[in-house]
Amino acid sequence: MSGTERAALPVTVRALVARASGAGLAGRAGTPAAPGPGEVRVTIRAAGVCHSDLSMVNGTLAPKYPLVLGHEATGVVAETGPGVRLAVGTPVVLNWAPACRACWWCRRGEPWLCADTTSPTVPRGETEDGVPLHLTLGLGALAEAVVVPEKAVIPVPAGLPPERAALLGCAVLTGVGAVHNTAGVAAGESVAVIGLGGVGLAVLTAARRAGATTILAVDVAEAKRDLALAAGATDFLLSDDRLSKEVRARTEGRGVDHAFECVGRAATIRAAWRLTRRGGAVTVVGMGAKDDMVSLGALDIFHSARTLRSSVYGSSDPDREVPALAAELADGALDLRVLVSGTIPLDEAPTAFDRLARGEGARWVVTLN
Repeated sequence: MSGTERAALPVTVRALVARASGAGLAGRAGTPAAPGPGEVRVTIRAAGVCHSDLSMVNGTLAPKYPLVLGHEATGVVAETGPGVRLAVGTPVVLNWAPACRACWWCRRGEPWLCADTTSPTVPRGETEDGVPLHLTLGLGALAEAVVVPEKAVIPVPAGLPPERAALLGCAVLTGVGAVHNTAGVAAGESVAVIGLGGVGLAVLTAARRAGATTILAVDVAEAKRDLALAAGATDFLLSDDRLSKEVRARTEGRGVDHAFECVGRAATIRAAWRLTRRGGAVTVVGMGAKDDMVSLGALDIFHSARTLRSSVYGSSDPDREVPALAAELADGALDLRVLVSGTIPLDEAPTAFDRLARGEGARWVVTLN
């Protein structure tokens, strides 16, 4: 189909829409515009339900509504606008932070901090009853189809399992990047990971692949134990009053070289700080609320010589790193089965948000088309 043959495409699509913070989620038909210059329409095959999506509706963030949720997805190019180089039928992974390649951060080699990727919601389209819509991170990927700039899609090999390929665009890239790009975990080092959702499990997998020898998985739920061990942890620890003592008992009294906080709360950031050895590094991967303040003692900061930093989108360049991860997934070098707790249809997507809020499983993936 050429870019001008648009009449055969549906006028409306089903999408998961949040009307307000704390309100129930529902599938509603939207009316996305046909792709314009430099844009593509992507038929979505699978989309992960990410904790960031939950943050859009549970009050952690303050997005604009009504809002189409979802930003972690894979699909196939179904239609192209003028000037697009990708061919119809190309399998792609969506990129929720496409870099402009021209701003100050992009020019200095930090595309994950691009000035053009700071808005959590972008206005586009309308609901079936004519109310203007907003899209999560400019994608709104929990939908049958999306219209996005060509730079927001990354070609991947055909034949990838869609429920795993979808995770490359967020959970896997974020977790792997946090380990390799931000923290630079080296063989023989020790690691603690707090929060074992999809991203936390991806961090465990990446730490094992990096050669870390002590990999401590931490969560409040005992049910995460088997998932953690399958993902690469050497030990599973409950997050309780004995946590610091348990970690030091496994690290010759020092604490870990690297602690990854994958929850996005002040309390767990402080916990990660306490688990880290003097001179070690704490990497905050979870996205928290702006009024959840972290307090650390000035003397502690000086004496511990620890580094505290965040990892935005794995400090990655998705255009380069997603194809590399996709190639590893295609040849079996990257096993993501442990990250997928189950697949569900779009009509049942609200149940995945309930499970995520209760801390159940790793990633729940909505399958479409």
